[in-house]
Amino acid sequence: MPLLGAHMSIAGGVEQALLRGHGIGCGAIQIFTKNARQWQAKPFLPEEVARFRRVWQETGVRAVFAHTSYLINLGAGDQALWQKSVTSFIGEVERCAALGLPYIVTHPGSNSDEEVGLARIGSALDEILRQTEGSGVMILLETTAGQGGSLGYRFEHLAHLIEASRFPERLGVCYDTCHTFAAGYDIRTLEAYTQTFTRFDQLIGLDRLKVVHLNDSRGELGSRLDRHEHIGAGKLGLEAFRLVLNDPRFQDLPMVLETPKGPDLKEDVENLRVLRSLLAT
Repeated sequence: MPLLGAHMSIAGGVEQALLRGHGIGCGAIQIFTKNARQWQAKPFLPEEVARFRRVWQETGVRAVFAHTSYLINLGAGDQALWQKSVTSFIGEVERCAALGLPYIVTHPGSNSDEEVGLARIGSALDEILRQTEGSGVMILLETTAGQGGSLGYRFEHLAHLIEASRFPERLGVCYDTCHTFAAGYDIRTLEAYTQTFTRFDQLIGLDRLKVVHLNDSRGELGSRLDRHEHIGAGKLGLEAFRLVLNDPRFQDLPMVLETPKGPDLKEDVENLRVLRSLLAT
């Protein structure tokens, strides 16, 4: 059975994400290791790390991983922004290592010129991975919708970045159901689902898939619109999620929600209920 969960806020302390997730029955949690709208963050104090690791053990949450700040753009043509992104990313990998997190998910980057952008992203990833050797943290490249020059909306983009890397063993993939659908990959029927994941396996390899983001889509197939919707309330519909959740190849993967929600998490509770209702008994 997949490890179902959601993205959780670290407001009040990074360990609070674990308590929030555990409180609504999450088996997996995604977090930001710092304020996602700021470049800098103070290093974790030893007591913060100790508290996080203790609460993680006490709650028994099976999988915890991070997502990078939205400010980072490894594909930036502007050298100052590119260097700032690389430096910030290195800091985030180090924060993950301190907490003992195995993965950090990232949008590959944006650039109006696809070839230039992919080269910039590849160079950035190599530098980040070189400077964080020994951290034990794997970078997961997230499939994107392709909105606003965002790269990673074709499986070929991710395959190229992995194949060209000096450190391919530390690169994996996060599959976002909303993003890939908006990018033109259909999974709403068994036939379409089979075609999409056969293509993924041919180009990237299913062994690279480490995390799934479960989001319905407000945009139509191929719309390039990056807008998440509640499970079953968008253009993907319930059958797509039934197929993902019951795929025997994905039964040990963490699958987390990034759907809209308020502070009381009732939306997460409902979306998790819907997802669990789709699991074969």
